[in-house]
Amino acid sequence: MISFLDLKKVNAPYETAFQEKLKSVLSNGWYILGKEVETFEKAFAEYCQTQYCIGVGNGFDALVLIFKGYIQLGKLQKGDEVIVPANTYIASILAILQADLVPVLVEPKLETYNINPDLIQEKITSKTKAILVVHLYGQLAEMERINEIADRNNLIVVEDSAQSHGAENLKSTIYNLKSSQAYSFYPGKNLGCLGDGGAITSNDAELAKVLFSLRNYGSGKKYYNEYIGVNSRLDEIQASFLNLKLPNLNADNDKRRKIAKRYLAEIKKEKITLPFWDFSENHVFHLFVIRTENRQELQEYLIQNDIQTVIHYPIPPHKQKAFPEWNNLSFPITEKIHNEVLSLPMSPVLSENEVSFVIEVLNRY
Repeated sequence: MISFLDLKKVNAPYETAFQEKLKSVLSNGWYILGKEVETFEKAFAEYCQTQYCIGVGNGFDALVLIFKGYIQLGKLQKGDEVIVPANTYIASILAILQADLVPVLVEPKLETYNINPDLIQEKITSKTKAILVVHLYGQLAEMERINEIADRNNLIVVEDSAQSHGAENLKSTIYNLKSSQAYSFYPGKNLGCLGDGGAITSNDAELAKVLFSLRNYGSGKKYYNEYIGVNSRLDEIQASFLNLKLPNLNADNDKRRKIAKRYLAEIKKEKITLPFWDFSENHVFHLFVIRTENRQELQEYLIQNDIQTVIHYPIPPHKQKAFPEWNNLSFPITEKIHNEVLSLPMSPVLSENEVSFVIEVLNRY
């Protein structure tokens, strides 16, 4: 069986080093916000070419805290509207709601699965104060156009980068000063730890200062609380594991791109729509997502041939029971995507033979 994602195999090369790191943390006796977290925050900020990195409990908290940080600074107010892609994973929307803000759904482009900049302007009202961009499946959204829209309308831009660790678009680096990014280190991410973990990167000194406090009960100094904060701190042990894995992230992303190039060049079936990629470094292929109108049939065929796949995601947010007020809304592109997408095996530990087998089986379908 070719696993969709074999995490044991992904982490096996680090096993001895993980054990050594665990012993080091244990012997050090400092288990919360210690040297490992500090080292990772510095290294990840440098990797992302930002001034600040704030380690937090998970990717969801990273998003929530960014919004709460802007509220604390008076740049957002409870009840403000935040534009968000309609086809995102539900966590993006839940984070907006958790911060007492109002999500406004916008259709994606069918080609890239990322939010369609052409449709953002028409959804902007006097209550719109921010855009939450989601770099879905590992491909950067059209940040230049989105930031131009944000500039014209005086909107804050927040990036959900939970699936896009290491994705680069040199043309958009000038906007790094203007947005903050939320990352998840969930085990299956391109940079994953062995549990939950997350981080916020930003060049906004004022926001970063607030976030360092908000993640720790609103306290910058022990027992002195400036804000109503939460307990969401990147774990010292998980940070130590991330410190081991971060130096290999670019090489792992290159392996993913190499697999993607083979899939794109060698899968030749009219029934299967392959993902768009311009072959730049703006895509790190957290997922390799195809589309087909006969998804269930194809998925069953693949499992019969010992290939595991996953659906990301079967139900769009506006059709979830959690949002009955949205259930009658129509987002045809989003619905088409959610009805047709299927994620093929994709990880840096897939062998050439395994990739060849996936391609061969698909071409026989």
